[in-house]
Amino acid sequence: MGQPPSIEIKHFKEVREENNFTQAEFADLLGIKNSTADIERGRTKLSGKVVAELLSQFGINPLWLFGQSGQKFLQLSKGDVSPKVVTVDSSDNENMVMVNQKAAAGYPHNVQDVEWYQQLPAFDIPLPEFRNATYRGFQIEGDSMLPNYYHNEWVLAKAVPDLDQASNNKIYVVVLQDSVLVKKLQKLPDSSKVLLISLNEEYLPIEVNINEIQEIWQVNSKLTFNLDNPSESGLFRELKQSMEDLKRELRTFKKQA
Repeated sequence: MGQPPSIEIKHFKEVREENNFTQAEFADLLGIKNSTADIERGRTKLSGKVVAELLSQFGINPLWLFGQSGQKFLQLSKGDVSPKVVTVDSSDNENMVMVNQKAAAGYPHNVQDVEWYQQLPAFDIPLPEFRNATYRGFQIEGDSMLPNYYHNEWVLAKAVPDLDQASNNKIYVVVLQDSVLVKKLQKLPDSSKVLLISLNEEYLPIEVNINEIQEIWQVNSKLTFNLDNPSESGLFRELKQSMEDLKRELRTFKKQA
């Protein structure tokens, strides 16, 4: 008779069976070749990558997996997406930090670095709409959010403390592990994932795991520099001309009545 399976193998098999996966399906999900049979027979040890995948996809506590904790799950899906750093002025009022396109490239990797934030411009907007909450400015890059948001425009966004408070189909700045995206957010039936949608239909939606999200900011206003855009002023002229035509028709109609 062989040795009884180790605690981590018993727990590994328990997770697979509880989620109704075959050995082949579970292997595919965790990035293991062929099947999980060798792991469950004790021939192959659990790799760090597999342990990380169990944590990422199922919230399995690695300490529970190896029999060192009675807490089976870690609440990754309730991840803290609140700001990791806020800056204040000399009067201890929160500043609005402005993250330009260049800074956005380094933002995910410096999200907890106080000194890095001090290099960014920050100011206070003395309007009631920007009181009693933490706001941050982010510069738009690219055309994925046309026609609502243009390249080089800025969005001003309010911090969201956790994903439960994020709403479907609103625009958010989503800070992932390696990028900063401005997208429309949609929650999925699988509560461990969300869909990030571009307004420009040429771009496909992006599905991300909740535990990849570091911060979320709800966009509620923008700074634009496109007011002199010829197409916009042309549209304004067309609307004005249509109103004049309508008034003329109404005057003619009154005379005939």
